[in-house]
Amino acid sequence: MSMPFYVAPEQMMKDRADFARKGIARGRALVAVRFVDGIVIVAENASDTLRKVSEIYDRIAFAGVGKYNEFDQLRVAGVRAADLKGYQYSRDDVDARSLANSYAQMLGTIFTHEMKPMEVEILVAEVGHESATDQMFHILYDGTVVDARDHAAIGGDAESIRDRLAQEFRDGLDRDGAIRAGVVALSGDDREIDPEALEVAELSRTNGRRCFRRIDVEQVRAALS
Repeated sequence: MSMPFYVAPEQMMKDRADFARKGIARGRALVAVRFVDGIVIVAENASDTLRKVSEIYDRIAFAGVGKYNEFDQLRVAGVRAADLKGYQYSRDDVDARSLANSYAQMLGTIFTHEMKPMEVEILVAEVGHESATDQMFHILYDGTVVDARDHAAIGGDAESIRDRLAQEFRDGLDRDGAIRAGVVALSGDDREIDPEALEVAELSRTNGRRCFRRIDVEQVRAALS
């Protein structure tokens, strides 16, 4: 009887992490930027039908990068979990923090126990009744959770995008200013992104009970001009 090959746990985790990072890096990045009335999410996405940014609940948005079928599974799971909690308890009991923790547990379990990790990074954002209670949570492929206050970036080349975001962001941005900051951070100095290749959505306190709203190409073009 032949013995199976031994692989050190450290090497196995490293290989899985490298595999997930390579898959995520092949996709386009997205950013979230806080403005006076809420949070704007700007993603590079040339598709008109496959969405990276979606509504989860009244005041909560979901955004994902990496393999579309994998982060869309997570989106659907989040919608179901939020609907169930809101039905069993109260709509006010559904919050981004508990949803981010659930995603972290799910991704951490898959990363540790499954042969192939999910090639995704996701962002869960919630707009509060006032600016101080806005929340953003970045969940990595291995279940690590990072909270952000003013802005967040996920996906390929996220580190340099965060650096550019930090330079562009300032307190008191309006929605158009937040869109411009996000686009500048995504494009960098060496290229220009056409508004047609952008997917932009907002979570705004001024939108009523359902805070999520998509921003069409003409509004994006006007904001960038």
